[in-house]
Amino acid sequence: MSAAGQMDFKQSPNEVLASGEYPLTRRDLSEIAAMIYSDAGIYLNDTKASLVYSRLSKHIRTLGLSGFREYCELVASPAGAAPRREMLSHLTTNFTRFFRENHHFDHLRSDVLPDLLARARAGGRVRIWSAACSDGQEPYSIALTLLSLMPNAAEYDIRILATDIDPKILALARAGCYDESALETVSPAMRKQWFRDSGDPRRKYQIDDRVKRLITFNELNLMAQWPFKGTFDVIFCRNVVIYFDEPTQMRIWQRFAQTLSPGGHLYIGHSERVSGDAKNLFDNIGITTYRLIGKGAGRKA
Repeated sequence: MSAAGQMDFKQSPNEVLASGEYPLTRRDLSEIAAMIYSDAGIYLNDTKASLVYSRLSKHIRTLGLSGFREYCELVASPAGAAPRREMLSHLTTNFTRFFRENHHFDHLRSDVLPDLLARARAGGRVRIWSAACSDGQEPYSIALTLLSLMPNAAEYDIRILATDIDPKILALARAGCYDESALETVSPAMRKQWFRDSGDPRRKYQIDDRVKRLITFNELNLMAQWPFKGTFDVIFCRNVVIYFDEPTQMRIWQRFAQTLSPGGHLYIGHSERVSGDAKNLFDNIGITTYRLIGKGAGRKA
C-alpha cells in the first residue's frame, strides 16, 4: 500500500477478493482502504478482504445499494458523508473489558498515582487521557483505580479525558451501563460500591455518578488536530496503533511525547511497542509501560 493508503494493482482491479451477496473486487477494497487510511490512519490490505466484506455487506444492504461499487461511489461523494462515517464505525474494533491488561492498573495504582494524588492534595492538577476509550470500560477502570486510593477524588483538580473516533460507541460510554458479563473482571467489593441496578434487564449495571464525574467523554480522531491546552500525566492508548502503518505509528508516538508532562507515563497494547526514533523519547519500564524522558519532552501540544 502506498503512503496514500492505496494498494497497487499488481493483479486485475476487477479480481473478486470476497464474494457472497455483493462481490468485493480489488478496486473496491483499494478505494475503501484509501478512504479509511485518510480518515483514521487505519491500514488495510488484501488480507483484510473477508473482514471488510463481513463488516460492510450488511451496511450496503441497509442502504439499499446494489453492491460495493455503488457503495464506494456513494461514500466517496459529498452526499455520502454520513455513510462514510458509518463505514468507519463498522470497520473499527471496539473490543474492551474492565481492567484489561491488569498489570497496567497495578502499576498505575502502586507506582504512578501516589505521587499524582499527593500533588492533587497540595492543590496541583492531575490529567489522565484514555485515547480510544471504546464503550468506556477503560476510563472507568482508571477512575475506579483512582477512587480506590482517593474516594473523594472528584473534590480535587483530577480529571480523566476519554476520547474515541466513533460517536456511537461514545454514547454507550457516557451512559455507563453494562451487562453482567462485562463486570466479570470487576471485584465483588468494587461492584457493590460503585455500581447499581439500572432497572434494565439487558444492561443491568449502572456505574455510579461519582465515578462519572471524574471523566469527560469527547469525540476525537487521533489523525486530526488535538485541541489540548495542557499536558497529561498519563496516557492510555492500547490496541489502537497496531492498526496503523509504521510512519503513522511514528507520528503518534511523537505526538504522545509532546502531549505528556515530563516523566509522564504511556500504557500501550500487548501487541504494540514504541519503536524507531520514538524509542529515544521513552524508557520502557515494564510490560508495554513507558515513561517519558528527555529535557525537550512535555511541551504543550
